[in-house]
Amino acid sequence: MTPIDSLCARACEVLRTADPAAKAAAGAAAARDWRDGVIAEIGQCGQCVPPLRPARPARPELRRPGDMPRRRTAGPRGRIALLHAVAHIELNAIDLAWDLIARFADTGLPRAFYDDWVGVAADEGRHFTYLAARLAELDAAYGDLPAHDGLWQAAVDTAGDLTARLAVVPMLLEARGLDVTPAMVDKLQSAGDNQSALILQLILEEEIGHVATGCRWFEWSCRRHGLEPVSHWHILVAANFKGVIKPPFNHTARNQAGMAAEYYESAALS
Repeated sequence: MTPIDSLCARACEVLRTADPAAKAAAGAAAARDWRDGVIAEIGQCGQCVPPLRPARPARPELRRPGDMPRRRTAGPRGRIALLHAVAHIELNAIDLAWDLIARFADTGLPRAFYDDWVGVAADEGRHFTYLAARLAELDAAYGDLPAHDGLWQAAVDTAGDLTARLAVVPMLLEARGLDVTPAMVDKLQSAGDNQSALILQLILEEEIGHVATGCRWFEWSCRRHGLEPVSHWHILVAANFKGVIKPPFNHTARNQAGMAAEYYESAALS
């Protein structure tokens, strides 16, 4: 087996690809090869250490969250800004999924773990591709507007702890997407942009599955270590997340994802 034949190596290849379209394409090819058995081995991180930060294109300009300009909300430019922001999230989501695969590739996890996260990574790549194509139809492109550089911090903060990564990324950050996306869909529909609304609705439906995957493997990891999931989730979030968890919550979507209200409706997180 040459290093590039392992899933870990292919994940690192995605992380080191700067061009967004090429990154999505590399992820799609790796996912296809894994499903088809072309990639047979998971590999180990020692063979291909994932970068602390993924490669990024020259544009968009990345800024601290507090330095971002207030996003326009009305008219065509407002819709472009919204889609650009979601595209930036999805580009980060590609890297977050492949980083999870590569960074924890030597922990003796079940093969089903990698099957699930390869599927998530492939979804995120499709999401970015859909959004980039829609921006092009609106005479815009990913990179035209500045974007905030805070999303990757969750990966840095949880790089040494798989359980913490699962607690913070799918069960907190992606779960928040379940809460806010319906309002974006409504806004786009109200503006008559049904095509963009359909893309975000599809993303919402598939993100429910991603949160479900995160919950399932988080609870599996807690059981493996003899930990009570809800209380340990609170500990990990308090240690690795500096924001505030607050309503409104999309209870329907969270329930579909198997995320019990005890996780997020706790006085300890208010």
